Amino acid sequence: MNFDIIKLRFTIFLLDLFDLIAFLFFVVWIVLTVRFFIFNPFTVVGKSMEPTFEQWDFIIVDKVTPKYGTLERWDILVFVPDDKDVPFIKRIIGMPWETVVLDGWDMYVCDWLVGEDDVVEPRDNQGCFKSDISFLAPWTVTNATWNKTVFPVQEDGYFVSWDNREHSTDSRSCFGGWCYAWANYLVYPRNIIWKVSVRLYPSIDSF
Repeated sequence: MNFDIIKLRFTIFLLDLFDLIAFLFFVVWIVLTVRFFIFNPFTVVGKSMEPTFEQWDFIIVDKVTPKYGTLERWDILVFVPDDKDVPFIKRIIGMPWETVVLDGWDMYVCDWLVGEDDVVEPRDNQGCFKSDISFLAPWTVTNATWNKTVFPVQEDGYFVSWDNREHSTDSRSCFGGWCYAWANYLVYPRNIIWKVSVRLYPSIDSF
């Protein structure tokens, strides 16, 4: 066989191999960039987010929005509260400059800020609404889990709760069972790791 032909075929083989390696490197780079900087897989543990999420639901969380985007009411977050070392998954209920009030078995969100010791009787005609929209199961009870019923939401914080409100350690209990005088009940940007974006299993849904 002609040596020039062998040399040509070998050169073509090397070029094809280089193209394949470059393509694989590019794919790996894209996957790693998405995995570590944009999206992350997460498995729901526990029943606190029922009926929205069940035990072992597989979801994809967004790392970009909490850092560079705008969070909205009803967004679902994964975060680590102050003085805790495990992640929580909860839904935003109260936004900055609002007040969340527990009134009997209901939770109200009011579009004004009060002092923590103020007495508040929320009414719809006072800029308050009940947070009992469609993601809650029928007959959901939103009771106070400790002695605190008025929760002002400061300028950079969020009041959060689980959808399964009868079995939830959330802002109502300062994430620890009950509220000390100095305990924190808000989630701040420094606490937020991810925003829930998509559920992949057992059904595909966006949030």
